[in-house]
Amino acid sequence: MNLLGVGMGQDQTKQQIQKGLQLYQSNQTEKALQVWTKVLEKTTDPAGRFRVLGCLITAHSEMGRYKDMLKFAVIQIDTARELEDPDFLTESYLNLARSNEKLCEFQKTISYCKTCLNMQGTSVSLQLNGQVSLSLGNAYLGLSVFQKALECFEKSLRYAHNNDDKMLECRVCCSLGGLYTQLKDFEKALFFPCKAAELVNDYGKGWSLKYRAMSQYHMAAAYRKLGRLTDAMECCEESMKIALQHGDRPLQALCLLCFADIHRSHGDIEKAIPRYDSSMSIMTEIGNRLGQNQVLLGVAKCWLHQKEMDKALEGLQKAQELAEEIGNKLSILKVHCLSEIIYRTRQQQRELRAHVVRFHECVEEMELYCGMCGESIGEKNCQLQALPCSHVFHLRCLQTNGSRGCPNCRRSSVKPGFV
Repeated sequence: MNLLGVGMGQDQTKQQIQKGLQLYQSNQTEKALQVWTKVLEKTTDPAGRFRVLGCLITAHSEMGRYKDMLKFAVIQIDTARELEDPDFLTESYLNLARSNEKLCEFQKTISYCKTCLNMQGTSVSLQLNGQVSLSLGNAYLGLSVFQKALECFEKSLRYAHNNDDKMLECRVCCSLGGLYTQLKDFEKALFFPCKAAELVNDYGKGWSLKYRAMSQYHMAAAYRKLGRLTDAMECCEESMKIALQHGDRPLQALCLLCFADIHRSHGDIEKAIPRYDSSMSIMTEIGNRLGQNQVLLGVAKCWLHQKEMDKALEGLQKAQELAEEIGNKLSILKVHCLSEIIYRTRQQQRELRAHVVRFHECVEEMELYCGMCGESIGEKNCQLQALPCSHVFHLRCLQTNGSRGCPNCRRSSVKPGFV
């Protein structure tokens, strides 16, 4: 049978995939999707089918169509099984992990990433391990498991250095910026995205502009936390401009959230609320539940600023439900912290006590305290240092203590005796 008579052969498939990539790179996204969808329908080459599914997964990820991304990732796994190639299988499991990461299904992401790392593939699979470690770190960060997140990011960074993969290094630096923003070491929160921006300037001539936009967004978030609101606004505007040019809905939502936070930091609640609303609208459309949660917390802080306590509590309740659904412990801690402020103002002692207790339980669960001085980490801007085991301490405590080894690791290795 003449295969070209009934479908596309290998050469035609490659040409069409290339044509789609050229359209995609010149910002004609919908035309690129049409070309790739047609290839998917017509090709008789399984390897070509696998590649075109990879293109569709990436495109849908960047547009924030995460459910479609997941759908194509599932089809790609079936194609990889048909090809019986461990490299293809590793790549498809990574795409499945990423799809779930975007949909805030962090436990599923961790499970698929571990499947990738357990596969004994060839050198291609080993090159993918850096990306798998990054996705795994992002999932742990989504669950507020900071030590494991840091461990994975550092592993990913090692892969990036060993393979001279500047693009991966750029992505890891942005994730590390996000981690240190949450831990409130704002110097590191700014250092890492600045490093990412340097990588874009030095090596990113042929890269997608999304890398520049991503580094600018993370710099904006850090600048805002440092109170450098003019710098934050400039970086956020630069990121938003690229996001709008490329139809990058996920980044648009994050920029709108950052704009809202900047206005709130200025005390301009009237400008902040509409930005939060616009961000929430896109976050809901794309299915970013962690983003929705951050919007709810921002809006609750606005109501708190306006002394609208009932509205603030209503928002916090929604934020808590969402945070529990996705397993983000830091958001739950923030809910208890803000609720504590409200009930202290209202002198409602029973409710106040309940939130104080839950706040301290969250700190314990997340190990959000310095193992040397015992003070909470993340309550205020403070320089932190991670030991090789990825446990985090105040830099000042490590410098003055001079003890060898990690006190947290020592503590967890002491087994209780028989009672």
